[in-house]
Amino acid sequence: MDDPEYRVQIGENKFIRKATVLSHLKTYNLYYEGQNLQLRHREEEGELIVEGLLNIFWGLRRPIRLQMQDDHERIRPPPSSTSWHSGCNLDSQGSPNSTDGQQTTQQSPPTVEVTPPDSQPEDSDVMEEQAEEEDSDSSAQLFRTKSDAGVLRRGQRRSPSDQRKIRRHRFSINGHFYNHKTSVFTPAFGSVTNVRINSCMRTPQVLRVLLNKFKIENSPDDFALYLVHTSGERAKLKRSDYPLVLRIMQGPCEQVCKVFLMEEDLGEEVTYDVAQYIKFEMPVLKSFITKLKEEEDREVVKLRRRYTYLRCRIEKELGCLPEGATCM
Repeated sequence: MDDPEYRVQIGENKFIRKATVLSHLKTYNLYYEGQNLQLRHREEEGELIVEGLLNIFWGLRRPIRLQMQDDHERIRPPPSSTSWHSGCNLDSQGSPNSTDGQQTTQQSPPTVEVTPPDSQPEDSDVMEEQAEEEDSDSSAQLFRTKSDAGVLRRGQRRSPSDQRKIRRHRFSINGHFYNHKTSVFTPAFGSVTNVRINSCMRTPQVLRVLLNKFKIENSPDDFALYLVHTSGERAKLKRSDYPLVLRIMQGPCEQVCKVFLMEEDLGEEVTYDVAQYIKFEMPVLKSFITKLKEEEDREVVKLRRRYTYLRCRIEKELGCLPEGATCM
């Protein structure tokens, strides 16, 4: 049974019999029968490969950062990387888009975008006239330095079809898409998401897939996966572990065990012995401490009595020895 073809690796130098994994996998799929959480398996060159969706629950305490720009989204920067308003008047600077009438009307709104970000869309016509007057009277005031975040936030409005394309490339966290006000936020604790992985992927790879799905800027090294049981027991998955196989071995019921995403430095492992006392109220825990203290005091008294008794016996035996006798 030491043949690798009959074993499945679940961690560094940790293996389990393939028949055991298949048995648990059968139970897992029966539990999720008719749902998309069922797992498929195949064998390649004698190696068992399981693939499917894995539910991961958010357990973060610190905010995460969403990317400002998707990999498939193209945003044209202004002519100057340090000044947004220096590129507002595209017609006067000979923009290549000025030759096309339709494109010019779409590219000209940047002159309107000098208005505060809280302005309503219906006031755009009035603001456009004010912007033109200010451009002729006090154009020097338009040359203000803005950050790149302001550039992307005040970018051109996209057509509905472009917006749909962008949304296809970005998943949401409970309906949360990127915007400039909430790009840094903390997902609701206990909310669930899922990723499609296989049994050959280790913990860092699963973390990378999850972060890429939601376009999260944070490094995978900042996070860790934990197996959290209902009893309060919490075990951290090592970098060499295979989360999908471990999930199968824990059973399918998420009321018993869940996979949580937590911070690498804030997460804390809880053993089973400690977990037994976590859910007790503070008065109950104090009563436990009181009883333990009383038991400790009783043991101390027993030890002192025993010590006193042995001391008396020794002194008595020494007193019975003749004066000339010596102890060897």
